[in-house]
Amino acid sequence: MLVLVTYDVSTLDSNGAKRLRKMAKTCVNYGIRVQKSVFECNVAPHQWEFFKSELLDIFEPAEDSVRFYFLGSNWKRRVEHHGLSSGFEHDEPMIV
Repeated sequence: MLVLVTYDVSTLDSNGAKRLRKMAKTCVNYGIRVQKSVFECNVAPHQWEFFKSELLDIFEPAEDSVRFYFLGSNWKRRVEHHGLSSGFEHDEPMIV
């Protein structure tokens, strides 16, 4: 299933900057960055639960926000892109 993950992390102090880096590194492990704090993550249901848990352990609810948009398995009909593209398709292997 495709999940769009977006987050906004407060970077007013060094702890926030660390959380921001951790959020990005965690998301990179599961998907591709499509904008600075937006990731498309094509994950199996069992991966999703672990991934979500990792993100919720990192963020600080009083200072940060994280949103999940579930596009499901039939996501290709729900995503429309214009402009520059990374050229990556979710159905292709990430390692070449």
